[in-house]
Amino acid sequence: MRAIALPIVALALAVTTTPLSAQDGEAAKKDPEPAPAAALPDDGLSLKEKAGYAYGVLIGNQLKSRGIELDSAQLKKAFDDVFSGAKLAYNEDQLDAIMREVSEAGAKAAVESNKKFLDENGKKEGVKTTASGLQYEIVTAAEGAKPASTDSVKVHYEGKLIDGSIFDSSVQRKEPVTFPLNQVIPGWTEGVQLMAKGSKYRFVIPHNLAYGPEGRPGIPPYSTLIFEVELLGINEP
Repeated sequence: MRAIALPIVALALAVTTTPLSAQDGEAAKKDPEPAPAAALPDDGLSLKEKAGYAYGVLIGNQLKSRGIELDSAQLKKAFDDVFSGAKLAYNEDQLDAIMREVSEAGAKAAVESNKKFLDENGKKEGVKTTASGLQYEIVTAAEGAKPASTDSVKVHYEGKLIDGSIFDSSVQRKEPVTFPLNQVIPGWTEGVQLMAKGSKYRFVIPHNLAYGPEGRPGIPPYSTLIFEVELLGINEP
């Protein structure tokens, strides 16, 4: 399969074990303590059979996180055909065309649903929209100095998709995060500069100020992100 299909295959085989924060880099985060290795389940299946199921879960979760809908029976048939060496139902050009159509249809649906959410949220009382399209709401107000884009900030936050599912949360980990404000997604860089220490804001960040058409593991392409952010400190050790 040529270039258009490779990103999906690569994504499906990628494993992300560290929590996803609003940062693009991992330098400002502490690595979690590794969990002890689990023993293989004693269910009578061979390692080959267990591997088949494990990789099915991995690929299924990755495809689901990308918002890709497909027929699981045909997925199994394709795997069977590949591993048995049988003639494939489609040639490379046809496979590329299918992938392209899936990608375009998924992108269109995602853009439309997220735009609808932004339009409706922007009309709510207390919600303000900046020139860039960032939406914010003051949950807890505070007075005082506000950070500049070159400052380092200490925050607690929780990130959700528009369906309410949480993809990252320092609150759940019970550990605030400190990072340079110019090393995060644009929606964070802009939004946190509106805050004073001790305040808490709710940000609704359009995809062009977040992870755009690429997305991230757990964040489908074109996703609008919802963050509740509490600013705990500015340039503190």
